[in-house]
Amino acid sequence: MDHAAFVRANTAIARTPLVPEIALHLATEITPIWQATEAWLEARNLEPPFWAFAWPGGQATARLLLDEPARVAGRRVLDFAAGCGIAAIAAARAGAVVEAAEIDPLAVAALRLNAALNGVEIAVTEGDVVGSACRWDMILAGDVCYEAPMTAHILPWLRAMASVCEVWVADPGRAYLPGQGLDPIARHAVPTSREVEDRELREVTIYRMRQAGTD
Repeated sequence: MDHAAFVRANTAIARTPLVPEIALHLATEITPIWQATEAWLEARNLEPPFWAFAWPGGQATARLLLDEPARVAGRRVLDFAAGCGIAAIAAARAGAVVEAAEIDPLAVAALRLNAALNGVEIAVTEGDVVGSACRWDMILAGDVCYEAPMTAHILPWLRAMASVCEVWVADPGRAYLPGQGLDPIARHAVPTSREVEDRELREVTIYRMRQAGTD
């Protein structure tokens, strides 16, 4: 499969109301992936297309970074489980040296296309970086606590990383967000679609994660 061609064929270039400065290849009502069923994806051996949506946590993080670029300017930043890459692109525009990590090859293709679309340089890493030694000054993690296995896999590593770098977790109230060890630094109300959320507006809190043992 030509992953880049698949992304182009199944998305449209769009902008979100909260972050209109950034254009992205996204699922919209006019694109095939918007109507894709689980059976359609399974028949093509595809994972759910999380990369085709600008999730609230990523949007809120991007807005904060564009409004306050000094938070990341000149720093080495990882956008973890980056999806469409909206936070990574905002960090790059703010002057950071950015790496974006994703395990889905279609997400990797979308990241590269979206970076090029916005004229920024992002190093894209395909694969699971959980367990890697820290090579960043900051890690951005948006909407990552949506299911128990994912949270259990990533949380110990993020906690360990918080001992050696700054870790942000942007969350719109997902069920598995840990109840301790997070200090809020900003909030944004993010317009959403009922096609992917259960409401039309999500209140996203961006937290700084405390290092392990400081809860």
